[in-house]
Amino acid sequence: MICPFKPRWERRKDARPQELLAAALDHFVERGFAATRLDDVARAAGVSKGTLYLYFCSKEELFKAVVRESVIPMIGEAEGMIGQFTGTSAELLRLLMTTWWDRIGNTKLSGLTKLMIAEAGNFPELARFYQEEVIDRGDKLITAMLERGMARGEVRPLDLEIAPRILIAPMIMMMIWKHSQGICQIEPDKLDAYLEQYIEMATHGLLVNAKA
Repeated sequence: MICPFKPRWERRKDARPQELLAAALDHFVERGFAATRLDDVARAAGVSKGTLYLYFCSKEELFKAVVRESVIPMIGEAEGMIGQFTGTSAELLRLLMTTWWDRIGNTKLSGLTKLMIAEAGNFPELARFYQEEVIDRGDKLITAMLERGMARGEVRPLDLEIAPRILIAPMIMMMIWKHSQGICQIEPDKLDAYLEQYIEMATHGLLVNAKA
């Protein structure tokens, strides 16, 4: 039987950086950082390994580019959202968490969280990069949301060193569940219900006058 489709790497001799980043994301999430081979990423994008090196000088730089092109812009958008939002703190919390889940948690990008937790010890330089570029900015983002709520008298006084990490921990756990196979796994069709329950519990825990 003759396959009606040629392999992608035979159809094209070049690919845009975005196609390389998409292929890299697939491999990083499915295989982990250590097991991902640049040859395989290049093949999936339809280019030679040499072409990949025209854009990214190492696997570490390729990983950083995936994060910078996909996750970090969304953090920037959320930061801007807090500064411009005119609604209540409850509405802002819901908007931030549902947007985060729709654009990161419920997509392949959520696999980067599990990857970093699993492999940070073996790749400390990547761990520092992820801490500074993603985790620290995420903490500041949640802190800004809580500070806004306290200034408006809507959010009760909180320890702003501890509270942001407690607030984000369930979201991180949901992303880990999504990529677990048989261990601590939650059925995918129940994740939206978990998100809704989480938002309701967080809202009642944070707000000064939360409705019963």
